[in-house]
Amino acid sequence: MNISSVGHSFAAHSYTRRSEQGVAEQSADDKTSVVTAATLAPEQMKELQELKARDREVRAHEMAHLAAAGGLATSGATFTYQRGPDGASYAIGGEVKIDTSSGNNPEDTIRRAQIIRAAALAPAEPSGQDRAVAAKAAQMEAEARAEQASVDNDAEPELDAVDEVAQQNSAKGKVATAQYQNVAAEFKSDSQLNLQA
Repeated sequence: MNISSVGHSFAAHSYTRRSEQGVAEQSADDKTSVVTAATLAPEQMKELQELKARDREVRAHEMAHLAAAGGLATSGATFTYQRGPDGASYAIGGEVKIDTSSGNNPEDTIRRAQIIRAAALAPAEPSGQDRAVAAKAAQMEAEARAEQASVDNDAEPELDAVDEVAQQNSAKGKVATAQYQNVAAEFKSDSQLNLQA
């Protein structure tokens, strides 16, 4: 199951505008032209600011998922990128993969479901996908709690059987005590013990 940051994407533009002196910066990783902010048109600057803000939002969103997922995260955050008017790539979406398998017992499954739900809802603004994952985790927890209750109810007949044996022993003890008291009373009154068969 993936928890992801899904949102609007920006229109993809590919600008390779050069400065007036013909100087362009080269990106070390993709060797494409990178335009300086000073050479961008006002609409390109606005798009660049939106892309930078979206990039920060997406990265913070996915890091919140990772931090809350703990050992259940099966990968780091992966991102979907869009090239900005300056030629650089900006994250516009992302996801974190989470292990959503059940635990070894109901208690473990409940614990795992609570972690999954917390990880899904960790960002300040959970996406629709995040809310769906949280709902599935809540369902997983409810099923584990039902299974746990069923196991607890199955254990009650064993306790009832122990209680029944204790009650039988108690009843036998009361009968034996009553018999002893009868014999003791007869012995005191007659100073002899009359045993009858």
